[in-house]
Amino acid sequence: MVKFHPDIDVTVDTSRIREIINDIQSDPMGGWYDLPETYDHAEFDKIKTTAKQIQGNSDYLVCIGIGGSYLGHRALIEALRPASPTKILYAGNSLSTRELKRLMDTLGDSDFSINVISKSGTTTEPAVAFRLLKAKLQEKYGDKTSERIFATTDARKGALYEEAIAEGYARFVVPDNIGGRYSVLTAVGLLPLAVAGVNIDQLMSGAATERAANLANSESAAIRYATMRADLLKKNYDVEILASIPLISPA
Repeated sequence: MVKFHPDIDVTVDTSRIREIINDIQSDPMGGWYDLPETYDHAEFDKIKTTAKQIQGNSDYLVCIGIGGSYLGHRALIEALRPASPTKILYAGNSLSTRELKRLMDTLGDSDFSINVISKSGTTTEPAVAFRLLKAKLQEKYGDKTSERIFATTDARKGALYEEAIAEGYARFVVPDNIGGRYSVLTAVGLLPLAVAGVNIDQLMSGAATERAANLANSESAAIRYATMRADLLKKNYDVEILASIPLISPA
């Protein structure tokens, strides 16, 4: 539900929607738009299998990433509040020693795994967190450490890719044609979401339905939201607050 002040007249301008969609689809980084139809089904199945494995042997999954490598799936998990035996924790989004210590204290002697998410593997904050958490895994699991590290990175190159190959980590792909902030429906978001208990089959099906609605007409939720925001910006309403509020059934 999107609410506006009654004195604000918001118009959904649909005249350029098809043109904008064509521009996105032809953009070298526009792969996110058609992703609900073009995603790698084999990797999708691997994500679901891996999620069950992590749920079976880990009290926590620590997602190491910054920016688009964690914000999308974190927002969804916090909004949907799914149930899972494995809780999701986050690291690598700052260099705060206080937060790292708090994370380590939370993990304690619990069983945990790591999903390190980085296109290059050289971004400072995730790299520091990964080094510390990998050392904790090695101390606890010894030569079984690599079985608890899951790398989501470039398909062919980069420091994290090379380490994953050398150490035998399970690998998932950050597509070349999708930027970090649009990556929540790739392995970047889908593995943490599946571990957290989100039904990713339904999630992807819903995304495909919305994509079809976008292509067919101008009344899809995404298009209405985007065009209304554009109209409000033209009227100098340039501050937006987006919040998810759980619906509570009356007693």
